[in-house]
Amino acid sequence: MAKNNESMNANPPGILLIRSIRRKDWSFKTYKYVVLLITFIAYTSYHASRKPSSIVKSVLHPHPFLNETVTNPWPIGPLFVKREFLGSIDLGKSKKKGWEPFNGEDGTSKLGEIDVAFLACYSMGMYVAGHLGDSLDLRLFLATGMIGSGIFVGLFGMGYFWNIHAFWFYLVMQMVAGLFQATGWPSVVAVIGNWFGKSKRGLIMGIWNAHTSVGNISGSLMAAAVLEYGWGWSFIVPGAFIFLAGIMVYLLLPAYPEDVGFPCPNQPYVEDSSKINDEEAQTVKENVAVNAQFNVPRVGSNRTSVGLCDACLIPGVIPFALCLFFSKLVAYTFLYWLPFYLSQTGIAAYIYESFAVLDSLSEFFPFFFCKFQSDAMVTLLILVLDYLFAAIGGEYVSVKSAGNLSALFDVGGIVGGILAGHLSDKLDARATTAASFMYAAIPSMLLYRKYGGTSRLMNILLMMIAGLFVNGPYALITTAVSADLGTHSSLKGDSRALATVTAIIDGTGSMGAALGPLLTGFLSSKGWDAVFIMLVVGALSAGLLLSRLVLSELSEKFSKRLACEQHNSE
Repeated sequence: MAKNNESMNANPPGILLIRSIRRKDWSFKTYKYVVLLITFIAYTSYHASRKPSSIVKSVLHPHPFLNETVTNPWPIGPLFVKREFLGSIDLGKSKKKGWEPFNGEDGTSKLGEIDVAFLACYSMGMYVAGHLGDSLDLRLFLATGMIGSGIFVGLFGMGYFWNIHAFWFYLVMQMVAGLFQATGWPSVVAVIGNWFGKSKRGLIMGIWNAHTSVGNISGSLMAAAVLEYGWGWSFIVPGAFIFLAGIMVYLLLPAYPEDVGFPCPNQPYVEDSSKINDEEAQTVKENVAVNAQFNVPRVGSNRTSVGLCDACLIPGVIPFALCLFFSKLVAYTFLYWLPFYLSQTGIAAYIYESFAVLDSLSEFFPFFFCKFQSDAMVTLLILVLDYLFAAIGGEYVSVKSAGNLSALFDVGGIVGGILAGHLSDKLDARATTAASFMYAAIPSMLLYRKYGGTSRLMNILLMMIAGLFVNGPYALITTAVSADLGTHSSLKGDSRALATVTAIIDGTGSMGAALGPLLTGFLSSKGWDAVFIMLVVGALSAGLLLSRLVLSELSEKFSKRLACEQHNSE
C-alpha cells in the first residue's frame, strides 16, 4: 500500500525540471509560497469559469426596451456604460432577439434551471470528490477536474457558434461542468491543510481565499471584454483559462510535503509547523531522499482516508455544514443574479413610474389622453421621463456596466474574508465570528435594496459592505473551519480527512448555492423585494444554526477568564 501511494504521489514534472536547471532544491518556505500561489491561481480559474453565465443572462434574455453602446470593460473602460432606450417601441410586440430558448416569457426560469443544474451536480459530486481526493493523488485529481471543467465550459459557449437552440444541450453542458468543478474545493483546501499548521490559519486562509472574489472579478472582466464579439466567447475565454491553469497544476503543484521530502505539519511529532526552519527541514529532506533509494516508505505515505459517516461525527462538522447551506444560498444568489438585478431593476422601476405618471395625466387631460392613447404615445412619454427618473445616479446600467459594477461586491468579499479570518484567529472563536458576520449581513442587504439606487457612490459603497458581510463567513467556513475540522484531534493527526470534511461542509453548502439561484429565478418575476426577503431569512438561519457552538465558545472563554481571575486573586 505504501509503495502504491508512493508511486502515485510522484514529484511534479515541472519541479523536477526546475531542480535539474537550478541544481538544487527549493527551501521549505519557498515550497509553501509556491503551493499558496498555485492553489490561488487554480481556484481563481474555477470561479472565473462560473461567472460568465451571470454576465450573459441579460444577453440571452434581454429587456425589450433597451439598447447599449459597446466599450472596453472596466477597469480599462468606464465603470458605467451608457444605456439608451430604443427609439421606437411597440409595447405589444417589441423584443430584442436574445437567444432561443432563453428569450421567451419563461426565459428567467430556464436560466434559473441552468444554474440549479450546475450547482446540484456540483454539490452531489462534492461528496464523492472529497473521498476520492483523500484516496487519490491530489495533484492529478485536481488537474483532471480543471481540464474537464475548461472543456465543458467552452462547449457551452460553442453553442453560440454552432447555432444550437436546444435547451437540453446547455443543461447537459452545465451538469457535466458541475461534476468536474466539484473536484476543486476539497482538493485545494486539502493541499493547503497538508502544508500549513493551525497557527494563524484563519488569517492565512482568509488572504488566500481572496481567490474566490478575484476569480469572480476576473471572470466578469473576461466575459464582459469579449461579449461584443458574441456571447459564446464569454464562456470560451474563461474555459481556456481554467484549462491552462489545470496544466500548470499538473506540472508544478506538490500536493504533499512528503512528496518533496519535507515533514507534514499535521503529524503528531510536528508540534508547530511554524517552528520548522529551512535547515531542519532540509535535514529531514535529505534523510528521506536517502531512504527512498532503499525503498523505505515516506513519512505519512501509509495514511488511510476517513469515511463520510466517520467524518460527519467530528464535532462541529454538521452545524457548520448547515450554516454554510444558508450562507452560500445568500452568496451565490448575489454571484449569479447581481448583474441581472442591476441591469433589470432600474428599468422595471422606471417603466412603473412612467405608467404611474401616465395615469395621473389621464385624470387631468382625459380628452387628450383618450385621443392619443397608443403605443407611440407611451413610447414618447417614456423617453421624456428619461430625464425625470433614474436607476443609479441618473443613468441606467447596461449589461456590461452591470458586470463591471457587480465585481465591486467581490472586492468587499475579499476584505470580508481577510477580516473574518483575522478576527477568528484573534478571538479563537470561529463560530462566533461567522455568526456575527451573518447577522450583520441582514441590515447591509436591506440598506442596499432601499438606498442602492440613490447614487453611484451609494450603490458602490453599500454593495461592498454587503459583500464584506456576506462573503466573510462563507470564506471562513470553507477554509479555516474546514481545515481545522479536517485535522481535528479526534483524527489523531490523520490529515487524509481534510478533503472529506471539506467536501461534506462545502457540498452541503452547495445545495444552498443551488437553491438560492433557483428560487431567485421564480421570485424575481414577482418582484425583487421577495428575493431580498429570501436573502434575509437565509442569513438569519445561518447565524441561528451556529448558536450552540457560539454559546460553547463564549462559555469556554468566560470559564477561562474566571479561572484566570481566581488564580490572580490567590
